[in-house]
Amino acid sequence: MQAGRRVEDLPTPAFTVDLDVVKANVQEMTERFRALGVNLRPHMKTHKSLEGGDLMTGGTRRRIVVSTLAEARFFADGGFDDILYAYPLPFDKVEECAALTERLESFHVLVDSPQALALLKRRPLRGGKRWKVWLKIDCENERAGLRHTDPAALELAQAIATGPTELAGVYAHCGNSYHCQGVPEIQTVAQATTKRVLQFMEKLGEEGVPCPVASIGSTPSCSHPVPKMAELQEVHPGNYIFYDLQQMMIGSCQLKDIAVRVLTRVIGHYPHRNQLLVDCGWTGLSLHSLGQLPTGYALVEGHPDLKLVGMTQEHGRIEPVTGKLDFAQFPLGSLLALIPYHACATAAMHPTYHVHVKGQVVATWKPVRGW
Repeated sequence: MQAGRRVEDLPTPAFTVDLDVVKANVQEMTERFRALGVNLRPHMKTHKSLEGGDLMTGGTRRRIVVSTLAEARFFADGGFDDILYAYPLPFDKVEECAALTERLESFHVLVDSPQALALLKRRPLRGGKRWKVWLKIDCENERAGLRHTDPAALELAQAIATGPTELAGVYAHCGNSYHCQGVPEIQTVAQATTKRVLQFMEKLGEEGVPCPVASIGSTPSCSHPVPKMAELQEVHPGNYIFYDLQQMMIGSCQLKDIAVRVLTRVIGHYPHRNQLLVDCGWTGLSLHSLGQLPTGYALVEGHPDLKLVGMTQEHGRIEPVTGKLDFAQFPLGSLLALIPYHACATAAMHPTYHVHVKGQVVATWKPVRGW
């Protein structure tokens, strides 16, 4: 337990979370969609912690999204309910999903194939419960889901709405917003995704298929929502609790909104190659940016003239963007703070988050791991 310590005294590499920034991010997103009259179903995949879930749900511990069954079990054990497992139903996990559905007041699964639906229909639930099933549609994101224009999507929705399953919602992830640069592009994607989902809902209505919820989500689109999104029932962003450099570059947030850092210490000077060595490798940061940022794999806070040029498992190599490195400015043992490119990937590298207020650790969060 590190509570009471200053962050600069933590053993490194250390993943730190600025609680004030987190609370501000959560409050802003909550108020944004309260004003639109749209329910927020926050995604837990970024932080995977009970404490983060409490903040994102305003303490209700209701209406969340998870991406793994490990998360679902963890949050259920922590007193959360109304959990949507927003991942195309894995065929090897039907029994686990059934156990959670029978145990909780409301557990939802997601499908995008008739084969997955058939597995659910062959597995009746105890107590007269029906499977709450969401249909995943693809609105030009090109990851999971049936294309919104595919007649098979409408056919699958009709099939979900009969027998031991009910159509609980239509779910689209506008992950194509991650290719945007700036608010106008983000809002173009948000508008297009919302329109496609609502058009699909209209088709359901024309066919007499009941469906109570239309939901889209991504942190970029939900950070800059368009008025049309007020016609949805839910949104499901997740990264906004922490934000990161990727989100800043897209236009979702500003640098001040990024709540997380990886602290690392200088462990070597190598003047012959104009480099510092630090004690954070890819196991403490991830390789997600592929080193393509102007500052390499991350941003060294307060030192935009430095570049994290490479990492091995436990080592990072830092050099100046241009010119000669002033080694006297970075003595052995000195502390640097790395701002990660992708908070979800970096958080996944750490078993403990050191949560601080103005540099003093006030709590440690223990995220769930696994699948």
